Amino acid sequence: MNIQIFGTKKSSDTRKAERFFKERRIRFQSVDLKEKGLSKGEFQSVMKAVGGIDAMIDQDARDKDLLALINHISADDKADKVFENQTVLKIPIVRNGRVATVG
Repeated sequence: MNIQIFGTKKSSDTRKAERFFKERRIRFQSVDLKEKGLSKGEFQSVMKAVGGIDAMIDQDARDKDLLALINHISADDKADKVFENQTVLKIPIVRNGRVATVG
């Protein structure tokens, strides 16, 4: 198993996910999205695993202007805009190879 948890250190949901795996003694790699975001390949893999870009976007994100822009641009440009601004992603993103979950 090669489990990766993408989130932020201050996120309680990210800490819950890490605690879940620690309690079960399952090894994982934790990646802070504020320091190092998802690579293009990881982003595409997660997007494919969860059913598209709309499932990855947190509609309660703090940056409401960016959310409004993302929700009103074409579907082709939406993925690129979210990749550039990964602060609107639902976290944590837990990934194990090609299988992934968000939130």
